[in-house]
Amino acid sequence: MLPRRKTVPTPAAKPSPAPTPAMTPPTPAAPAANDHVSRPARAAAPVHATTPKPVPGAAVVATENASQRRVIRDELFAQIDPLKAAAMPRNTLQSQIDALIRRICDEQRLQLSAQEELHISRQMLDEMVGVGPIEPLLHDDSVNDILVNGAGQIFIERYGKLEKSSITFIDEEHVFNTAQRIAARVGRRIDEANPMVDARLPDGSRVNVITHPLALGGTTISIRKFMRRDLSLESLAQRGAMSMDMAVLLRRAMEARLNIIVSGGTGAGKTTLLNALSQKISPLERIITIEDAAELQLQQEHVVTLETRPESAEGTGRVDQRDLMKNALRMRPDRIILGEVRGGECFDMLQAMNTGHDGSLCTVHANTPRDALMRLENMVMMANMQLPLPAIRRQIASAVDLIVQIERMRDGGRRVASIVEVCGMEEEVIQTQELFAFRSRPGSTSTQVLGEHIGSGLRPNFYTDKSHLFDQDIA
Repeated sequence: MLPRRKTVPTPAAKPSPAPTPAMTPPTPAAPAANDHVSRPARAAAPVHATTPKPVPGAAVVATENASQRRVIRDELFAQIDPLKAAAMPRNTLQSQIDALIRRICDEQRLQLSAQEELHISRQMLDEMVGVGPIEPLLHDDSVNDILVNGAGQIFIERYGKLEKSSITFIDEEHVFNTAQRIAARVGRRIDEANPMVDARLPDGSRVNVITHPLALGGTTISIRKFMRRDLSLESLAQRGAMSMDMAVLLRRAMEARLNIIVSGGTGAGKTTLLNALSQKISPLERIITIEDAAELQLQQEHVVTLETRPESAEGTGRVDQRDLMKNALRMRPDRIILGEVRGGECFDMLQAMNTGHDGSLCTVHANTPRDALMRLENMVMMANMQLPLPAIRRQIASAVDLIVQIERMRDGGRRVASIVEVCGMEEEVIQTQELFAFRSRPGSTSTQVLGEHIGSGLRPNFYTDKSHLFDQDIA
């Protein structure tokens, strides 16, 4: 090659690079697991002075690739009924798609390699029985959240950090059609008249969709994945989310049937911690769970799962958490687990905790344990029960025993930041004592938070009140 390059005249050398982008097909979208490997390489490229500028032809190739994908997709959907495809065995459907793609490429004179055909075939299979291009991300256990901001921008959260994925949709219509299929699977619809919808995927992942005219940049899909990991308090302690002493305290609190509030921000790990706490519930008890989208993974046999229902297109049929909470009290529950308290159902939950349903659990959005108590006060007021504030505080103080604060820290790690015991009322103020807290150390950075979980040395009040319920290992 080197001697030939020397003998080529200068004028003839100019057109030779032009076909290179067209003859070299773009690399198929990398799977989500390798996304973090490719990003540093792209980010580091501008540092080198010798790095060439992007070739304009690359944009042409990307456009041609999207056009080819669109042609193949339209032809496939014209020849295969998606409803029938969903009922077919996956291998049979894959074989039909492979054969059709080869025929379409021949008829349309599309220049695709065997690797590209295989890649598009897998994409089309995900289109018909999954959620399109983002299907591989759902199977990547390192990904917690998938955030689609229109056709060309998909972000994922991996290990507590956001990063941009190389996966894209074809166009806005492609994203919108995917959103419609997600909504249709749970009997809901999304269009200009109903531009927002909450749904749940078959694996339990929670989905929120918002589209035109509210989402100006295109249809936005936010997926909070259903984590398949079966985490216990002990495994969370081994991962550094809490100390082993904290795990022992929480286990004893569950054995003593304490009412526990799990507090934290969005994505802090409240549901994961709630699942871990629920593992300490006796298999002999009847448990009723109430959620907007069923995410809890209780291991006990006697579990009744209730889920809210939004109103229909006619504006009827809405069933909210407060309706389910009232009904749950008529179902002879031993414990009630409320996935997230956010409104008037807080009053009914406190009533249940005070009237024989000890050991109940719920989560609340708050930044500190004291903020969690204030949030409970505000939500009781939302129930329009016309109670004076001192009466509300006495209700909270007698119902809630423990507040567990969990945080997602700046390094992406999720840790229990504080465990606070509610000790009653004193001069119309709810009294608390902190039993454990996470204390950061100097030297912490944005990529690593240094610190440890420290006990206050205070003996929990319930150790004395309910010590007969514990194992012999109590100190």
